[in-house]
Amino acid sequence: MRVRPRTLWTQRSRPRTLGLRRRLVLAFGLMALLVSAVFAASTYLLSRGYLLAQRERVVQHQAFADATFVQRRLESAGADVSDILTAAGTPAGHTIILKWRGQWYASTLDRGRDAVPFSVREQTESGQPARQRFRTSDGPAIAVGVPVRSVGADFYEIAPLTELDGTLRLLSSILIGGALLATTAGALLGGWASRSVVTPLNRVAVTAASIAGGELDSRLAATDDPELATIVGSFNSMVDGLQQRINRDARLAADVSHELRSPLTTLVASVDLLNARRDELPERSQRVLDLVTADLQRFRRLLDDLLELARSDAGLDQRPTGVVDLDQLLRQVLSEVGHEPSILSGATEVCMVADKPRLSRLFRNLFENAETHGGGLTGVEVTTTDDDVLILVDDSGAGVRPEDRERMFDRFATGATRRGSSKGTGLGLALVAETAAAHGGAVWCTASPAGGARFVVRLPEHRSLPEDSS
Repeated sequence: MRVRPRTLWTQRSRPRTLGLRRRLVLAFGLMALLVSAVFAASTYLLSRGYLLAQRERVVQHQAFADATFVQRRLESAGADVSDILTAAGTPAGHTIILKWRGQWYASTLDRGRDAVPFSVREQTESGQPARQRFRTSDGPAIAVGVPVRSVGADFYEIAPLTELDGTLRLLSSILIGGALLATTAGALLGGWASRSVVTPLNRVAVTAASIAGGELDSRLAATDDPELATIVGSFNSMVDGLQQRINRDARLAADVSHELRSPLTTLVASVDLLNARRDELPERSQRVLDLVTADLQRFRRLLDDLLELARSDAGLDQRPTGVVDLDQLLRQVLSEVGHEPSILSGATEVCMVADKPRLSRLFRNLFENAETHGGGLTGVEVTTTDDDVLILVDDSGAGVRPEDRERMFDRFATGATRRGSSKGTGLGLALVAETAAAHGGAVWCTASPAGGARFVVRLPEHRSLPEDSS
């Protein structure tokens, strides 16, 4: 069974998509990010609202207490406003600003009327307590305005929110870090889950590839996972049925081909007898005899090819064990097909572990294909690489179209894939591909530098050449 290389156009034409594992990791990571982001945002907003509300209540309560203290002192005769603001004893960082009798007073020298937001001043001067958060050059702050009508004053207290702002920044950093950590954990969980999902699929893919490559005995290993046991059992049962059917069909083809040998032998003997007395036949009968002889030879070649393919499909072929001198083998086959060994060039001291009769059939089919369908064999060249040997077979034909270079190795490929010729059985190149694969190699077709077709056979090279390789 032959496995073809994947063509490049299918990979180029399809848009690139993320694999299953990456999609699972991405899905888990995005879900973890979404959940953690919602949790972090809600936690931050709730905490921020609660802390700000608490801080505003504390500042407002402190402002009303300080305003009452200032009111009592201003009601006393001869009160000094500066001493009153100093004696108020406000918390560190708080600033008291007082408007009394048209004058503005402050507990610090760097603060004054402009330090109070306009909206707070406007609402306080209208007789309503006011409160507003705003940002100064030193950071966020809150201003509370309290009207003191009994003494004709407006009391303002400004408290910094820097400490609270730092707390909120720390909280946001912790929440962001937690969200990133949760996202990473989600991605790791996705990676673990994807491995759990993809690993069984990879096993199925590897086993299926082995089966497609001809290893029909490959099976999935038994599993204790109840979710996968049914799939494993069904897959193995399917392969068992497929193997039985393939073996049955292959053996049937082999048996039929074998049974046809006896009547074919009788026919060949009869035709040979007629050819021996050909001169005694009329001219018309001689022409009929030529047609029968040609069709009989074609039928015999077809039967031999069918037997060879049937044996390969049924697994009856043994692995090659003998060491073959490639140069000697090629010269022998060239002589058998009526060519001078002088057209052989390249490396000479090359040997390999191979089945000599099958390897001879491989090259005979290639040489006869060049003669029949390629305008004649023009050259055979042997080259070596690090581990392999390449045999280049050139012909003088018009070449093979690129779209036909792979299909021409199919069984019974005739017509356009055979370069316009209807001669032959359509099994010669299929046998070439089967035999090359059985020896651990491959065969492909390309263009010859001279314009014809070039068939390249790659076979594994055996380094040490024995003294007697015949």
